[in-house]
Amino acid sequence: MALAPLGAGGYTRSRESPPPVAVLTALALCLGVLVLLGALAVPLGRHRQAGRLVHGGCLIVALGFVAVALTALLAGAPAEPLVLPFGPPWAAARLGLDGLSAWFLLLLGVTGACASFFALGHPPGPARTLPPFPLFLAGMALTLAATDAFVLLLGFELMSLVSWALVAADHEKPENRAAARLYLIFAVLAGGCLVPAFGLLAGNAGGITFEAMRAAPPEGWGAAAVLALALAGAGAKAGLVPFHAWLPLAHPAAPSHVSALMSGAMTKVAVYVLARLLLDLCGPAQPSWWGIPLLVLGAGSALLGALRANLEDDSKTLLACSTIENIGFVVLGLGLALAFRGADLGPLAALAAGAALLHALNHGVFKTLLFLVAGAVLHGAGSRRLDRLGGLIHAMPVTAGCALVGAAAAASLPPLSGFASEWLLLQSLLAGWRVSDIGFQVITAAAAAIAAMAAALAAAAMLRLFGLVFLGRPRSPRGAGAEEVSAIERGALLLPTALTLLLGLFPGVLLGLAAPALRVLTGRPAEAPARGAWLTAGEGAAGYAPLAVALLLAVAFLGVALLVRRRSPNATQRGPVWNCGFIDGPFGPFGDPLAQPSAGGIAQPLRRMLGENLLRARESVEMPRPGETRPGHYASSFEDPSGPLLIAPAAALRDRIAAQAERLRDLTIRQCLSLSFAALVGLLALLAWLEAG
Repeated sequence: MALAPLGAGGYTRSRESPPPVAVLTALALCLGVLVLLGALAVPLGRHRQAGRLVHGGCLIVALGFVAVALTALLAGAPAEPLVLPFGPPWAAARLGLDGLSAWFLLLLGVTGACASFFALGHPPGPARTLPPFPLFLAGMALTLAATDAFVLLLGFELMSLVSWALVAADHEKPENRAAARLYLIFAVLAGGCLVPAFGLLAGNAGGITFEAMRAAPPEGWGAAAVLALALAGAGAKAGLVPFHAWLPLAHPAAPSHVSALMSGAMTKVAVYVLARLLLDLCGPAQPSWWGIPLLVLGAGSALLGALRANLEDDSKTLLACSTIENIGFVVLGLGLALAFRGADLGPLAALAAGAALLHALNHGVFKTLLFLVAGAVLHGAGSRRLDRLGGLIHAMPVTAGCALVGAAAAASLPPLSGFASEWLLLQSLLAGWRVSDIGFQVITAAAAAIAAMAAALAAAAMLRLFGLVFLGRPRSPRGAGAEEVSAIERGALLLPTALTLLLGLFPGVLLGLAAPALRVLTGRPAEAPARGAWLTAGEGAAGYAPLAVALLLAVAFLGVALLVRRRSPNATQRGPVWNCGFIDGPFGPFGDPLAQPSAGGIAQPLRRMLGENLLRARESVEMPRPGETRPGHYASSFEDPSGPLLIAPAAALRDRIAAQAERLRDLTIRQCLSLSFAALVGLLALLAWLEAG
């Protein structure tokens, strides 16, 4: 396939490129294969090879998504959608791709391939988890391939329904049932907000296609309503504060490869819907203050998620809270892009949008890796609790090495992938003074400080995770007998590990690939903030060269190693792990493993400094009186603010509505008919008002 360079940093299709219709046909075939796999998994679910058939097929389809997305990004997106022979009664269904949807389809393909590959070698779960998995991939892909509101909402709701079935798969546990109920509530909330948002756009445009909506962007109160509904609908699905309460509960309840896909891809599909609504369909003429709600919610999500990640003692819950933090970073970038675009600062809008797109892809890869590592640890060591693990670097060296790369990327350490995108985001925040509004300047300064604090907290959370799980000594007999996972699972861990390294070393290449998506988000041809392998924050501004940083770190590491070897010519000796001074005791010459630092002990300083105000953290100590033989008791807890501020009032409102609805059972037939007639008159009056408007 020949490629011709394009001035904005992307590529255009040449004569030898595949025709656009072939790209969309391949995408439609991939969707059909996923639906077929979901149907076949029902009768074949109890066959011992059913899992290999389903997950192997999903792996092939996910790689097909990668090929389709790369073709659309490099050779040019198809100009005309593919019309399918079926659809809603009023029109045929259509599939299409542009730069934005192709970028997120690439993310879906990469994360879906890693998760499916891991599931091939993982012990099979309940048979009821097989049919929803390919449909989950199909729902996300259909959302991305939609060219009208109906198909997008159809894919979005399919994604929500089948992911709920995966969360509720292990429903014998009460906590999983509670997580599934809460997840379903927020999924209904997301759909209930997105339907009127698209309804307002379609009503103003006179059609449900994206082309019609772009031609008639909303104004006034309609635009403000679309903004609020999009934030509530897509934000609830993405785990954006304050709609995040479901996420730390649902991710641990789902199987590990499903958790990886939910965190790595599903939350990004919700971010795609948010970007599609606010930065594309609402038009480029929206004012710069549109970015302020995204800045506030993004900064709050980053800080709250990073702080909670430092307080959790379950590995998958910790990673779920880290997802909230990173979704906050992505939304921060989108908010800055909205504000800069409204202020007619095109290069800065491209810088912020590039940071958001790059971080969405980077987070999708390294968070998929970390969730798969958590699944491997659960399989090999039998627990997700940090205080029941430890010392796994000796029993599971490959898993530990992959976890180290993923944790370092999540901690934003250069030259790994997490650093490049967060560096671009911070450069965008520091450029907020270019907007003349003093209120916006104050908000961006505060958001920059909060983002920096969240990045530091994320690094502390990843250090705590890796240290407690893989370093030290085993804290339980099951952990002491841990074994490395199968060869297929190790291969599935090495794949995202290699991608995390490559994405970190070549972010400029990725931003060049994302140029078509940047055009959609900025509303005009935009120069990607990259020059080859060099990232730039504008003319004369700061730059970042990941290859040079990697070379310097490698030279420094080799220099230190050679210096130590020269100054210490004796052979390396292996000794017991230092155990906080507890050398001798009833547990042998190396002390009690439980005397090692615990998850709660490491989190105590942050819990006292920040948790008391932000998360209502509490501690209680019960000490025995002199002469008593009973042990002392220490307990700590915290409460997420979404509970008392959102969930509790919503539950109270639900109870009041249910109590009032119960009174309808006592109405007479005449009263019921009168109520129906009044509702009909009200609907006719509303219709007449809309027609008159």
